[in-house]
Amino acid sequence: MVLGKVKSFTVSYDCLNDSNVPVFSSGDCVSGRVTIEVTGEIRVKSLKIHAKGFAKVRWTESRNAGSNTAYTQNYTEEVEYLNHKDILIGHERGKSLLTGKHGSVRYWVKAELHRPWLLPMKTKKEFTVFEHIDINTPLLLSPQAGTKDKTLCCWFCTSGPISLSAKIERKGYTPGESIQIFAEIENCSSRMVVPKAAIYQTQTFYAKGKMKEVKQLVANLRGESLSSGKTETWSGKMLKIPPVSPSILDCSIIRVEYSLMVYVDIPGAINLSLNLPLVIGTIPLHPFGSRTSSVSSQCSMSWLGMGLPERPEAPPSYAEIATEAQRQSSRDVPAAREELDGPLFAYIHEFRFQPPPLYSEIDPNPDHARRTEEQRLDACPSR
Repeated sequence: MVLGKVKSFTVSYDCLNDSNVPVFSSGDCVSGRVTIEVTGEIRVKSLKIHAKGFAKVRWTESRNAGSNTAYTQNYTEEVEYLNHKDILIGHERGKSLLTGKHGSVRYWVKAELHRPWLLPMKTKKEFTVFEHIDINTPLLLSPQAGTKDKTLCCWFCTSGPISLSAKIERKGYTPGESIQIFAEIENCSSRMVVPKAAIYQTQTFYAKGKMKEVKQLVANLRGESLSSGKTETWSGKMLKIPPVSPSILDCSIIRVEYSLMVYVDIPGAINLSLNLPLVIGTIPLHPFGSRTSSVSSQCSMSWLGMGLPERPEAPPSYAEIATEAQRQSSRDVPAAREELDGPLFAYIHEFRFQPPPLYSEIDPNPDHARRTEEQRLDACPSR
């Protein structure tokens, strides 16, 4: 009997999105199929399917121990998030797929085909796990702001200060959104300075009690050059967030954080900078959250010297909306009847244009109030 051969051996997923990219979130059940294409009948001993997810960090440091000696120290750490035959991602342990300079977070499904007298065939396919971050929370909707100033000195000559104030509407954003930057830069020094803003991604790796940090530029913008004695104001300057991975904040060995740096580039000196923390989430802002954020932003802009919006106009008075004829017709109310022929709302129109009573600290009916008080005291059981 002539046995066939295996033409292809693949793993595929039942994708949960429209882009056919294997992306899952914590709590999802990963389903799919292992496909074996053969040219004829084959003998199979076993088919093993295994899923695994882990975070791993590694870097090497070289140090000099003396004039002629040196040693190398390796730092490695691994945390396993998934190792199961029934592929269910734990609610507390899902992490995003990430590949960094000194570490990575990866998930995959691996299949092994075992046949008699032949080496096992193996295939593996990765999938992505996103830990959803909802930016519609009070913490991530709160405005972020800061103020700094700096005085330049050169030997015994002291220049005027450079001041920087910056604010953004909220802390949480999603990729594709634009950050509105409100800032005020005042240059009282003798140098020409340039205000700038940039979004940075910071990857932090932990292993054996040590830490390794990598900072990368994500997006930036540049303002106009500012000469001595000038002030520049940013009234919502836009900086768009490119497609980036979401923040990773709950992994014990890898963290991915973002920040917005608003700074003043000072030639020949250390820049004056403000760091405003950001969280890049996966669930975008709801319309209600956007309105709340905008209102809170307007109410807290006074510290930048931009002032609050003008006071809204007062509502129109009663005399402006009710004509004299309408007021006169409302006074000519027919005599009250002892019994109403129709429903009560049929008579509401009789009081439509009646003005509200004027406020007065003098009781217009003192005798009635006195009699009511006496009746109440007479009915009191304690008398």
